[in-house]
Amino acid sequence: MLHVVHHVDYMAPTPERGTFRFDKYQLVMIALRESGYPLTEHAPDPCPREWLEAVHDPRYVEQVFTASVPREKERSIGFPVTQRIAARVRHTNGGTWLAAQLAMKHGYAANSAAGSHHALHDTGAGYCVFNDLAVTANRLIAQGDAGHVLIVDCDVHQGDGTASLCAGREDIFTLSIHAEKNFPARKARSCCDIALPDGTGDADYLAALRDYLPAIIDDFEPDIVLYQAGIDAHEGDRLGRLALTSQGLAARDRLVIGEARSRGLPIASALGGGYGTDQREVADRHAASMLACAKANALYPVESLGR
Repeated sequence: MLHVVHHVDYMAPTPERGTFRFDKYQLVMIALRESGYPLTEHAPDPCPREWLEAVHDPRYVEQVFTASVPREKERSIGFPVTQRIAARVRHTNGGTWLAAQLAMKHGYAANSAAGSHHALHDTGAGYCVFNDLAVTANRLIAQGDAGHVLIVDCDVHQGDGTASLCAGREDIFTLSIHAEKNFPARKARSCCDIALPDGTGDADYLAALRDYLPAIIDDFEPDIVLYQAGIDAHEGDRLGRLALTSQGLAARDRLVIGEARSRGLPIASALGGGYGTDQREVADRHAASMLACAKANALYPVESLGR
């Protein structure tokens, strides 16, 4: 069974400025529904304002909520922040939180959007408005659901916003495996950064992840894993610089899920990046990633959670 979080507000009109398109989020759900794999859909509540303000500058949160984000910040984000976008990002942040709650019951759950790892304290960036990974990790700890949270970021772009927002915290560990020469030009410092050269393929990518991830989990001893499952490391991605095949992406997902679930840890994924001219092709890759995660999770009994 795949437990997936989705909301109608995940879709938004094509922005007047910028190139980002929101139609893939509906196409992801169509692909999942057509897959024939057992599926349960969950709708999130909007993220409470105080949860966002615990991580982001309250003045910036106010700008988003009132659709008054300055033009220079909108340029950094990549599209105008309208009232529809404000409603969207509240629900996508609520979606990652809900996915984490579901993962603690079912072992794994997916948010069909978010993974907004470039958003910083007082601004968004790189198509990211609020950082759902940092917001969810902070709230899990503040509410007592977890003492330690591991964020595993496999997007082709470094999770600079997550690294910055979680810097100095001993209760959140950030791991980013990404293309060294890709966006952002100026990298932040994650707890662990695995920077890969252009053209890295399946074997070298998976070997690098195996070299680091198991030891990090064993040393840090997280209570839950948040997984930024971007599929833009695929060889056909328009904005990627790596060369993973579809089989390599599936192996990556199985590896991350297996390392968490074999230790009795719940793991929640967020959609992350994926770009191309054919939106259905991109959506199919996202759906395949969630399905690979769900099938890997099915190998581990729910009774093992918290072992």
